[in-house]
Amino acid sequence: MAKNRYVYDAGDPHDEGTPRPGVSGDAAAITGVTSAAPFQRGVRLGLDVGMARVGVAACDPDGMLAMPVATEPRAKAVRAVALHLATLDARAIVIGLPRTLRGTESASAAMAREFAQQLHEFLSASGVYVPIRLIDERFTTVSAHSALSASGRKHKSHRSVVDQVAAVMILQHALDSERSTGTPAGDLFAPRGE
Repeated sequence: MAKNRYVYDAGDPHDEGTPRPGVSGDAAAITGVTSAAPFQRGVRLGLDVGMARVGVAACDPDGMLAMPVATEPRAKAVRAVALHLATLDARAIVIGLPRTLRGTESASAAMAREFAQQLHEFLSASGVYVPIRLIDERFTTVSAHSALSASGRKHKSHRSVVDQVAAVMILQHALDSERSTGTPAGDLFAPRGE
């Protein structure tokens, strides 16, 4: 029996509902989960921008799992991220935007925006145009430290990998959000002067 590519409303368990484009009808009927739009395949990079370092993460082409890539020194991070973008053939970049508990932007958020601007300018000058999205990342560094401690890693050894772990958390959150809503997570970065 051929599987169709429709999503069914799961309101009445005896009725298959109205078909709509999306995930296969069988999966939607079982789970009740529908998607607004199919997930666009392609590697994405996730970045955790700090004063001294930038954590870099990437996902598989199907966007299922974010994985650590590197921790780059802040002074060389723009070029390094551009190299990761090219090497991994990534189609988008997600940068964590740290907000306060009240949802306002702090000095760290301004630093993330400035890094996004520098990255955009460097990529544009190289003829590379990929969307850069900014996503709320409250508590990712704290959560990364907690995860490393829970794994038995000594606090002194966190520094070398905490930025990568935070970048993984940022990217995984973005992937999960995009899968559940059908739209990319966060806000599209609007460069100055454009």
